[in-house]
Amino acid sequence: MRKIGLIVFVLALLSGLASAQIPTSGNVYVGYSYYNTDLSGGRSSFNGWTASGEGKIFPFIGIVGEYTGTYGSENIPLIACAATFCPTTNVSLHEQTFLFGPRVSVSVGKIRPFAEVLIGGAHLSANNGVGSDTSFATAIGGGIDYKIIRPVAWRLQVDYVQTRFSGTQNNVRVSTGIVIRF
Repeated sequence: MRKIGLIVFVLALLSGLASAQIPTSGNVYVGYSYYNTDLSGGRSSFNGWTASGEGKIFPFIGIVGEYTGTYGSENIPLIACAATFCPTTNVSLHEQTFLFGPRVSVSVGKIRPFAEVLIGGAHLSANNGVGSDTSFATAIGGGIDYKIIRPVAWRLQVDYVQTRFSGTQNNVRVSTGIVIRF
Protein backbone atom coordinates (compact mmCIF):
# COMPACT_ATOMS: atom_id res chain seq x y z
CA MET A 1 0.00 0.00 0.00
CA ARG A 2 2.88 2.38 0.79
CA LYS A 3 4.42 1.72 -2.65
CA ILE A 4 1.17 2.58 -4.41
CA GLY A 5 0.83 5.76 -2.36
CA LEU A 6 4.43 6.71 -3.14
CA ILE A 7 3.91 6.03 -6.87
CA VAL A 8 0.72 8.14 -6.93
CA PHE A 9 2.53 10.97 -5.12
CA VAL A 10 5.51 10.91 -7.52
CA LEU A 11 3.21 10.80 -10.58
CA ALA A 12 1.19 13.73 -9.26
CA LEU A 13 4.38 15.70 -8.62
CA LEU A 14 5.79 14.92 -12.07
CA SER A 15 2.52 15.76 -13.83
CA GLY A 16 2.49 19.13 -12.08
CA LEU A 17 6.03 19.83 -13.26
CA ALA A 18 5.20 18.68 -16.80
CA SER A 19 2.16 20.94 -17.03
CA ALA A 20 4.35 23.88 -15.96
CA GLN A 21 6.36 23.40 -19.16
CA ILE A 22 3.35 24.05 -21.40
CA PRO A 23 2.83 27.75 -22.18
CA THR A 24 -0.24 29.01 -20.37
CA SER A 25 -0.71 32.12 -22.48
CA GLY A 26 0.66 33.91 -25.47
CA ASN A 27 -0.30 35.81 -28.57
CA VAL A 28 -0.58 35.67 -32.34
CA TYR A 29 0.43 38.64 -34.48
CA VAL A 30 -0.23 39.46 -38.16
CA GLY A 31 0.70 42.74 -39.79
CA TYR A 32 2.31 44.88 -42.47
CA SER A 33 6.11 44.96 -42.73
CA TYR A 34 8.44 47.56 -44.26
CA TYR A 35 11.93 46.20 -44.93
CA ASN A 36 14.95 48.38 -45.80
CA THR A 37 17.78 46.20 -47.12
CA ASP A 38 21.21 46.51 -48.72
CA LEU A 39 21.34 43.39 -50.91
CA SER A 40 23.58 44.78 -53.67
CA GLY A 41 25.39 47.61 -51.92
CA GLY A 42 22.59 50.20 -52.22
CA ARG A 43 19.54 50.54 -49.98
CA SER A 44 16.22 49.15 -51.26
CA SER A 45 12.74 49.28 -49.77
CA PHE A 46 10.59 46.14 -49.66
CA ASN A 47 6.99 45.77 -48.47
CA GLY A 48 5.29 42.68 -47.13
CA TRP A 49 3.83 41.00 -44.08
CA THR A 50 4.89 39.47 -40.77
CA ALA A 51 3.23 36.72 -38.73
CA SER A 52 4.37 35.46 -35.35
CA GLY A 53 3.25 33.35 -32.46
CA GLU A 54 4.47 33.60 -28.88
CA GLY A 55 4.04 31.08 -26.09
CA LYS A 56 4.70 32.31 -22.56
CA ILE A 57 7.07 30.26 -20.39
CA PHE A 58 6.92 32.75 -17.52
CA PRO A 59 4.70 35.85 -17.27
CA PHE A 60 7.50 38.04 -18.66
CA ILE A 61 9.41 35.57 -20.91
CA GLY A 62 8.11 33.88 -24.05
CA ILE A 63 9.37 31.86 -27.00
CA VAL A 64 8.61 33.42 -30.42
CA GLY A 65 8.36 31.92 -33.88
CA GLU A 66 8.20 34.52 -36.66
CA TYR A 67 7.75 34.28 -40.42
CA THR A 68 8.09 37.30 -42.74
CA GLY A 69 7.61 37.70 -46.48
CA THR A 70 8.78 40.89 -48.19
CA TYR A 71 8.68 41.88 -51.87
CA GLY A 72 10.53 44.49 -53.88
CA SER A 73 12.89 45.15 -56.76
CA GLU A 74 16.51 46.16 -57.01
CA ASN A 75 19.01 47.08 -59.73
CA ILE A 76 21.69 44.40 -59.75
CA PRO A 77 24.93 44.63 -61.77
CA LEU A 78 25.06 42.23 -64.71
CA ILE A 79 28.82 41.75 -64.33
CA ALA A 80 31.40 42.56 -61.71
CA CYS A 81 33.20 45.74 -62.74
CA ALA A 82 35.26 48.50 -61.20
CA ALA A 83 34.25 51.21 -63.68
CA THR A 84 31.97 54.11 -62.81
CA PHE A 85 29.29 52.71 -65.13
CA CYS A 86 28.22 49.10 -64.77
CA PRO A 87 25.31 47.65 -66.73
CA THR A 88 22.46 46.67 -64.40
CA THR A 89 19.14 44.91 -64.63
CA ASN A 90 16.06 45.41 -62.48
CA VAL A 91 15.21 42.21 -60.62
CA SER A 92 12.03 41.48 -58.65
CA LEU A 93 12.98 39.94 -55.32
CA HIS A 94 11.09 38.05 -52.62
CA GLU A 95 12.78 37.53 -49.25
CA GLN A 96 11.38 35.26 -46.56
CA THR A 97 12.74 35.04 -43.02
CA PHE A 98 11.92 32.37 -40.47
CA LEU A 99 13.19 33.20 -37.00
CA PHE A 100 12.87 31.79 -33.46
CA GLY A 101 13.98 32.95 -30.03
CA PRO A 102 13.14 34.49 -26.65
CA ARG A 103 11.10 37.61 -26.03
CA VAL A 104 11.01 39.57 -22.77
CA SER A 105 7.96 41.74 -22.05
CA VAL A 106 6.16 43.43 -19.20
CA SER A 107 2.72 45.04 -18.95
CA VAL A 108 2.40 48.65 -17.81
CA GLY A 109 -1.28 49.60 -17.97
CA LYS A 110 -2.45 49.35 -21.60
CA ILE A 111 1.12 49.22 -22.93
CA ARG A 112 3.30 46.12 -23.15
CA PRO A 113 6.89 46.89 -24.28
CA PHE A 114 9.04 43.95 -25.38
CA ALA A 115 12.55 43.08 -26.56
CA GLU A 116 13.62 40.01 -28.53
CA VAL A 117 16.62 38.18 -29.98
CA LEU A 118 15.78 35.82 -32.84
CA ILE A 119 17.87 33.45 -34.97
CA GLY A 120 16.99 31.39 -38.01
CA GLY A 121 17.24 31.65 -41.76
CA ALA A 122 16.35 33.74 -44.76
CA HIS A 123 15.52 32.71 -48.32
CA LEU A 124 15.90 35.12 -51.24
CA SER A 125 14.38 34.35 -54.62
CA ALA A 126 14.57 36.44 -57.79
CA ASN A 127 13.06 36.46 -61.27
CA ASN A 128 14.97 36.97 -64.55
CA GLY A 129 16.90 33.73 -64.11
CA VAL A 130 19.02 35.13 -61.28
CA GLY A 131 18.05 32.24 -58.97
CA SER A 132 17.69 31.95 -55.23
CA ASP A 133 19.80 31.66 -52.10
CA THR A 134 19.33 30.73 -48.44
CA SER A 135 21.34 32.18 -45.55
CA PHE A 136 21.61 32.39 -41.78
CA ALA A 137 19.66 35.32 -40.29
CA THR A 138 19.45 37.08 -36.93
CA ALA A 139 17.15 39.78 -35.59
CA ILE A 140 17.45 42.01 -32.55
CA GLY A 141 14.66 44.41 -31.74
CA GLY A 142 11.58 45.22 -29.83
CA GLY A 143 8.33 47.05 -29.82
CA ILE A 144 5.18 48.05 -28.03
CA ASP A 145 1.76 46.41 -27.87
CA TYR A 146 -1.11 48.81 -27.10
CA LYS A 147 -4.19 47.07 -25.69
CA ILE A 148 -7.36 48.09 -27.57
CA ILE A 149 -9.78 45.68 -25.86
CA ARG A 150 -9.08 42.70 -23.60
CA PRO A 151 -7.81 40.13 -26.17
CA VAL A 152 -6.82 42.58 -28.96
CA ALA A 153 -3.80 44.89 -29.15
CA TRP A 154 -2.02 46.97 -31.79
CA ARG A 155 1.73 46.36 -32.28
CA LEU A 156 4.54 48.61 -33.48
CA GLN A 157 7.82 46.70 -33.85
CA VAL A 158 11.33 47.62 -35.07
CA ASP A 159 14.07 45.03 -35.72
CA TYR A 160 17.65 45.08 -36.93
CA VAL A 161 17.88 42.03 -39.22
CA GLN A 162 21.20 40.70 -40.44
CA THR A 163 21.42 38.24 -43.36
CA ARG A 164 24.42 36.74 -45.13
CA PHE A 165 23.69 36.38 -48.85
CA SER A 166 27.23 36.36 -50.34
CA GLY A 167 28.33 38.97 -47.81
CA THR A 168 26.64 40.55 -44.81
CA GLN A 169 23.49 42.63 -45.19
CA ASN A 170 22.37 45.00 -42.43
CA ASN A 171 18.62 45.48 -42.71
CA VAL A 172 15.93 47.36 -40.79
CA ARG A 173 12.38 46.05 -40.51
CA VAL A 174 9.42 48.06 -39.18
CA SER A 175 6.14 46.21 -38.64
CA THR A 176 2.69 47.12 -37.42
CA GLY A 177 -0.52 45.15 -37.06
CA ILE A 178 -2.99 43.30 -34.84
CA VAL A 179 -2.14 41.09 -31.85
CA ILE A 180 -4.61 38.53 -30.51
CA ARG A 181 -3.79 37.50 -26.93
CA PHE A 182 -4.94 34.27 -25.37
